[in-house]
Amino acid sequence: MTINAYDELQKIWGTIPTNERIKNCEFDIQKQKKLLDIFHIGEYYYMIVNVRKGSIEMVSPEIEKILGYKPENINLPFLGSIMHPEDLTQYLNFEAATTRFFNCISGEKLFRYKVQNDFRLRKADGTYLRMLNQFVIIQHDADNVRTFVINTDITHLKKDPQPLLSFIGLDGEPSYYNVDIENIFRTSKPVFTPREKDIVSKLAQGMNSSQISENLHISKHTVDSHRKNMLKKTGSKSTCELISNAFNNGWV
Repeated sequence: MTINAYDELQKIWGTIPTNERIKNCEFDIQKQKKLLDIFHIGEYYYMIVNVRKGSIEMVSPEIEKILGYKPENINLPFLGSIMHPEDLTQYLNFEAATTRFFNCISGEKLFRYKVQNDFRLRKADGTYLRMLNQFVIIQHDADNVRTFVINTDITHLKKDPQPLLSFIGLDGEPSYYNVDIENIFRTSKPVFTPREKDIVSKLAQGMNSSQISENLHISKHTVDSHRKNMLKKTGSKSTCELISNAFNNGWV
């Protein structure tokens, strides 16, 4: 039987409580874009998705360059139709687990988590790209639950076909990596320090140690020391393997 992803999403999102009334007044989409332009690890587009209403309210123009579809033609049923069939069920499981996770949180904590998972989307030319799907909640009330969503092409980074789900804690909240979708969450200590995350992101952009040193205003010796430590703590044998492990496991 063919799964109607949009109908299933509506059922999942229909369990979101309506008693919250909170908006992230500090969220600024232009500031977010500037950060993305600095730290992005691949080509990306972003969206505002209102899960309460089951609609996409805005899609950035970059989607046409990446996937080959015009922004005005993008809606949730269409995105479900171009998701790889092997990833669709897992994506729905992830959404169910994510909804249960946020249903246990209230107030400002709703804004202190970034959700991260991945799936494959079919381009207009018929080929597939693996997309890193990340989002944060920016509004939650009885009428609207808006999320800011970023989809980044990580085809060049992730070779493991198994999709993964992580909840990344912000502002001191605990993180949950590679979540068991049966809702068994185990708190994980961060694998990388904030500085190590900066460095591995720069490595993913193709920078060498000297370029990273100049960009982050630290010595090349410090960069090399961080790289050596990251290889050791992750059991990676090369920089390419380090980058792959970092993004496959949601460590950055």
